[in-house]
Amino acid sequence: MTFLDWAVLGGTLAFIVIYGIWKTRQQNDMQSYLLGNREAKWFTVALSIMATQASAITFLSAPGQAYTDGMRFVQFYFGLPLAMVVLSVAVVPIYHRLNVYTAYEYLEKRFDVNTRILAALLFLTQRGLAAGFTIFAPALILSSLLGWNINFTIIAIGLLVVMYTVVGGTKAVNQTQKLQMAVIFIGMLMAGILVVWFLPETVSFDNALHLAGKMGRLNAVDFEFDPTSKYNIWTGLIGGFFLALSYFGTDQSQVQRYLSGSSIGQSRLGLLFNGMIKIPMQFLILFIGAMVYVFYFFNTSPIFFNKVLLESAHETAYKTELVEIEQQYQLAQENRKQEAFNLVDALENQDIAQQAAATESLKAADAQSQKLRKQAIATIEKAMPEADTNDTNYIFLTFVKDFLPSGLVGLLIAVILSASMSSTSSELNALASTTVVDLYKRIFNSNGTDQHYVMVSKLVTIFWGIYAIIFAMYANRLGTLIEAVNILGSLVYGVILGIFMVAFFFKQIGSKAVFIAGIISEIVVLYCFFFTEVPFLWYNVIGCMAVILVSFAVKKVK
Repeated sequence: MTFLDWAVLGGTLAFIVIYGIWKTRQQNDMQSYLLGNREAKWFTVALSIMATQASAITFLSAPGQAYTDGMRFVQFYFGLPLAMVVLSVAVVPIYHRLNVYTAYEYLEKRFDVNTRILAALLFLTQRGLAAGFTIFAPALILSSLLGWNINFTIIAIGLLVVMYTVVGGTKAVNQTQKLQMAVIFIGMLMAGILVVWFLPETVSFDNALHLAGKMGRLNAVDFEFDPTSKYNIWTGLIGGFFLALSYFGTDQSQVQRYLSGSSIGQSRLGLLFNGMIKIPMQFLILFIGAMVYVFYFFNTSPIFFNKVLLESAHETAYKTELVEIEQQYQLAQENRKQEAFNLVDALENQDIAQQAAATESLKAADAQSQKLRKQAIATIEKAMPEADTNDTNYIFLTFVKDFLPSGLVGLLIAVILSASMSSTSSELNALASTTVVDLYKRIFNSNGTDQHYVMVSKLVTIFWGIYAIIFAMYANRLGTLIEAVNILGSLVYGVILGIFMVAFFFKQIGSKAVFIAGIISEIVVLYCFFFTEVPFLWYNVIGCMAVILVSFAVKKVK
């Protein structure tokens, strides 16, 4: 990175942190520290919701997902808009009317303290680990690509987030997330424009679209009903709906964002705006990955995107084997480049027969490149058996580092770090509020002053920050990050959602039945994860429906 990159990166992050601390100093009571005095307007609520969901994993992994597998992942979000409507109509008024600090307070009012604590513990278990994921993910990629020490990177990201979250609470999270989302939108927009701009002069944007489409990278929607498929429209609509309903309706990191809204209407508008924007936003991020795939038709792509690991493999006894594969790969890349130009010529000539022939030739050339790439990865695995050879998460940032101009590299890295900070700050804020309100205040000390609880909240935020940093420092082998973080959430979200669904809609079911159902249903979900091939999005449906059905069964037995 150049001096300009460092200046842009450091200046952007410093401004965000200092602005957040300055704007939100002197938060001395529970209402202001945990809910920002419920002053947030709908636009702030919407941006905060989006920033909490759009972690660094989104911007690191999603373009790589589209590069390797096309745009099918966008279907993951198809159930989200409907979930936003349901939550706006049915859930937001309840939370506002009860004037709760956390979603789990409602469960005690509806059931008992045991059910409240069960849901809170499930949330804390999942979200505490997720906070470590959101720190570890960007630290891993940045340290590998830029030569930074990974532990130093983890600590630096973690401490920056803890600093302004402890000082300013929820209002600091909301204020900084507005700036972070601005940086994210500007940075990703510039990356999307430049990846098309850097294509050869003879390759138009329309040509690039046709190339991506013919090579299967614009396959956004799959209508085939296949319960074993992770990404099709049915999995997205049904499984995605249940996941979004649980995440936005029962996960305190999201609920706290719209509990800070100044009214029911402002909170509703924030949720609905998120429902309208999320799919187009995710589509564009994936689309950038598809364009990076086309870009590498005309520029030699790395045989393996984790260059540090590749260099380490070159220092083993398998160096000669790797070099031979790389030499063949270079020739295959030149052939693929020529076939891509041939297809562009066919498109310009509007010759259907020529297009069909050129497409098949390009697919064959691409398949040869992919075959050699797989051979290289297999060789790296033999050379370094303990290494993680999934390089999907390195694809986008490799393009940024290798091809974008000075200054913009710093901005795009600021995007990654801003996304990490925004989601992590929301998670730490929610972990602190749940720990203090649902556990400490409810069980250990119910008679403290506001100042006491604010002090405890700050200490607990520091605790969870250190917990996340330690987990991040010991984490490894995440695979595809954007899947890993959603799998983790799906292990508990369905069960928590089921508990809330019973609370909202089945008034005849009591506390004992739903408590037993919650424990049994979590065991069922964990069984599906460890012993079956059921795609993770269905865990949310299974967990939710299991809680409802088992609750009714237990009630009848009683």
